[in-house]
Amino acid sequence: MWRGELVVLMLLALTAFVATAATPIDPELRNALELAFEQDDGFEDRFTAEVWLLDMSTRLDRLANGTERLSGRLRDHQERIDILRGTHREATRAGLDPNLVLAVIEVESTFDRYAISRSGAQGLMQIMPFWLRELGLDDANLMDIDINLRMGCTILRHYLDREKGNVARALARYNGSLGEPDYPRKVLRAQRQHWYTF
Repeated sequence: MWRGELVVLMLLALTAFVATAATPIDPELRNALELAFEQDDGFEDRFTAEVWLLDMSTRLDRLANGTERLSGRLRDHQERIDILRGTHREATRAGLDPNLVLAVIEVESTFDRYAISRSGAQGLMQIMPFWLRELGLDDANLMDIDINLRMGCTILRHYLDREKGNVARALARYNGSLGEPDYPRKVLRAQRQHWYTF
């Protein structure tokens, strides 16, 4: 399983410093990411999780059928469930609203686990690969649903804490557009339109 390999890689990461990109590394965020890979939480309430999975799977299916750019990539029912289950697990672990994380994924990658941006960000939540090098996870793959969601949720949680709960500012930091309102508006609109629960 990938978690066992990650533990070994994390131990190796503690013994060596790996050169990173020109962007200075936020030491608090690096620490949060290291801690995230040491945890292995699952659903606490299976019934609630299953209800949520059914509801969100139906919404994702409806979104895929109504949106040309999503229709092809979300035909695989098992991949949809893996994305949703991973999102719920990692958002809950990080103390985030899973529905907000779904909105981030929609805006960042339109649920394409193989998405790569012009700047090189990868996967569902568009994580920059330098984090793998920084954490000594050179053999890890950001296209892996679980790895990508663990890192993305940890990063978003870090920025939410840094911004003292201000979701719009945390989202802007996540996107690297602090001070610009467009990205937070897109995410919050996606959450309202597709992922909001009462």
